[in-house]
Amino acid sequence: MRLSVATKDNTPFVPGRRVFFKYRDLGVSAATGGRMRAQVMSAISGMTEPTGWHQHLCEAQFIYVLRGWLELEFEDGTRTRSVPGDAILIPGGMKHNEIATSDDVEILEISVPGDMRTKACDPPGH
Repeated sequence: MRLSVATKDNTPFVPGRRVFFKYRDLGVSAATGGRMRAQVMSAISGMTEPTGWHQHLCEAQFIYVLRGWLELEFEDGTRTRSVPGDAILIPGGMKHNEIATSDDVEILEISVPGDMRTKACDPPGH
């Protein structure tokens, strides 16, 4: 690993998995050789429909809400509306669905490992 200092001036926007978000790479993946990734996800617009049930192929995904709100539901029946200061740790492989976001949501997302892939799946119980 190596030291990485991220500023708004040296962290580019990168392609991401959702069209309604823009993603700012914080340089963590490069600094850790891909063992971890950190990015800020900012809404381009609020969600117009749920993402659909999916799971991430990773060890864990950590979300910290910086601005706005988002609603998620999980395979264990948990449904949450998270606001600034709230955090969620989603174990890798856990089925979940993003239901809605505010038009101004901004989230810090960290994943282990850095290469977190998304796989659509059936809703729980199906």
